[in-house]
Amino acid sequence: MQLGLSVSDSDVSSFTPLVVLELADDTKAEAITWLLNRIRDKQKNGGAELLVDQLLFPAQDGQKSNPNVFVVGSTLQRLLKGAEDVGLFKEFQDGIMRGFTYANRESFKDFYGDGEGFLSDAECQYIIKHELDTLRAKNEEHVPGYPKVKLYPGKSVVRRLQSKGVLVQYFPLHNKEDLKRLSFSWYKKIKLSFQPLDDIRHYFGEGLALYFGFLEYFTFALVPMALIGIPYYLFDWEDYDKYVLFAVFNLVWSTVFLEVWKRCSATFAYGWGTLSRKKAFEEPRAGFHGALGFNPITGREEPVYPSSKRQLRIYLVSVPFVLLCLYLSFYVMMVYFDMENWAISVYNENPNFGTGILLFVPSIIYAVVIEIMNLLYRYAAEFLTNWENHRLESSFQNHLVLKVLVFNFVNCFASLFYIAFVMQDMVLLRQSLATLLITSQILNQVMEAFLPYWLQRRRNKKVHKRMRRVMGDKELPLLEQVQLETEMNTYLGTFDDYLEQFLLFGYVSLFSCVYPLAAVLVVLNNITEVYSDAFKMCHVFKRPFSEPAANIGVWQLAFETMSIIAVVTNCALIGLSSQVKAYFPESETQMILIVVAIEHVLLAFKFILAFVIPDVPKDIQVKLAKLEFDSLEALKKRKILEAAET
Repeated sequence: MQLGLSVSDSDVSSFTPLVVLELADDTKAEAITWLLNRIRDKQKNGGAELLVDQLLFPAQDGQKSNPNVFVVGSTLQRLLKGAEDVGLFKEFQDGIMRGFTYANRESFKDFYGDGEGFLSDAECQYIIKHELDTLRAKNEEHVPGYPKVKLYPGKSVVRRLQSKGVLVQYFPLHNKEDLKRLSFSWYKKIKLSFQPLDDIRHYFGEGLALYFGFLEYFTFALVPMALIGIPYYLFDWEDYDKYVLFAVFNLVWSTVFLEVWKRCSATFAYGWGTLSRKKAFEEPRAGFHGALGFNPITGREEPVYPSSKRQLRIYLVSVPFVLLCLYLSFYVMMVYFDMENWAISVYNENPNFGTGILLFVPSIIYAVVIEIMNLLYRYAAEFLTNWENHRLESSFQNHLVLKVLVFNFVNCFASLFYIAFVMQDMVLLRQSLATLLITSQILNQVMEAFLPYWLQRRRNKKVHKRMRRVMGDKELPLLEQVQLETEMNTYLGTFDDYLEQFLLFGYVSLFSCVYPLAAVLVVLNNITEVYSDAFKMCHVFKRPFSEPAANIGVWQLAFETMSIIAVVTNCALIGLSSQVKAYFPESETQMILIVVAIEHVLLAFKFILAFVIPDVPKDIQVKLAKLEFDSLEALKKRKILEAAET
């Protein structure tokens, strides 16, 4: 991070603008003055001790611009002390990742001189966000100028202003030079190589880097299955029953895939300093509300919402709503089968090229309807989860993930299960899987990358023209940059990205033995996904704040659950194969019992493998143990010194 870029030529104290803070354009002057004073005030007085300046935009097209846009920065010393406050881990001179302390800063690797460049841009912005989020109310009863916006001692000022609409948004600014370098090494050159994950982590933080690390790992892990699938598809295309060997390979692959990823994830997290990092104390969500009560943990007064009321909302409203949506999904599925039967009957009556194409139309329409239903349900699930009034963001995310996963799983895979195990039509299963997979991939690329990019380009051109028309030839790089980024869409996190990979993993692990090209299609999709996701992060969305992450969180459990379902599904598909049935011509019961026994053995093997393969590599375990030992030794020495002084 390079300090010294001034906000404007007239600034007395120049600093690097790292974060943009936008208040509502009708915010009361006394509220603005109070907030800015709190941000600038010394830490010992309860302030954030940050640098902040106002940006004045000229009127555009006769419309007055929002005057309440501010840029926030910090001195290098304040950032280094903040790094200790947030518990950043950095590499020590002995090669072990240790918690950073300002007093021992010179003992850390890559710390030279005054520490310029020691912290990445993402870390600096995360520190500023932490300081703003932990800016707490003191003795104020309400926000100045807003008697109805009550303040409670010890509660976050920024979250309160956000929940009441006084604070519109705050986000980290892009660094043009760093972004240009990252873009060039990441997606501007089409090449077969690993992604620059360390650079992604430095610019966007660990959470996003872990997602791209998982995307890369998933893609490479699919290559063996794709290589086997191509000849299998070419030579056994007409023989729909010869999928037993591929199903067995599928079983082993889905088990080993996730166990090895845990080790890769631990290696990434240790190198990025998040594996040993303590989770920060979670503040209530900005939208959380309730009657004023007492928090026994913090000892402060804060809004409290009874758990019993939340449970009533979940079980009496949310659960019935989810069940209703699942019923609608099944109903749409049966309509699809009616359309499929109609298309087949038309083809049988008059087989030609046109009616042959018609056979694929029901599947394509159904795939489009599935994507629309998933999108509508996502909005409904988010509204419901918000209405349930969860206190913590982690609780909110867990409930949202559960709702969305259940519906998406049923909506995307119910028809395939019905075709495979009720209709037992492997020809239709292969056709439906191929159509669903290809159509969903095309729609996702259009909705996730091309449409947002096109809309953003239109916005950028309008803003650029307006600013040039008003300012003429004057220098306005920062003003224009802030104006552009203020109007960009907000990146809502990796939820939808992981969800897409979860569904693709389902298509491959559940039914790819019937359609071996599924792995090939997912590999091709993920290669384009890397480039489209990289592009949208760099040019379509606002830069997100860094989110420290040691793993992929609840998604690890989701993928493991899917892999267990995959074991059962593939065993059932093996049992339906005519190859297996030929061994039991007279006793179907015996065949079922043997298939169930094999399925139990494979599940046992899966759990044994999960137990035998350590989640953390041995060398990292040794480093973690050494860190713990050193911490205990330091604690003993401190106690001895304290005892000697007394």
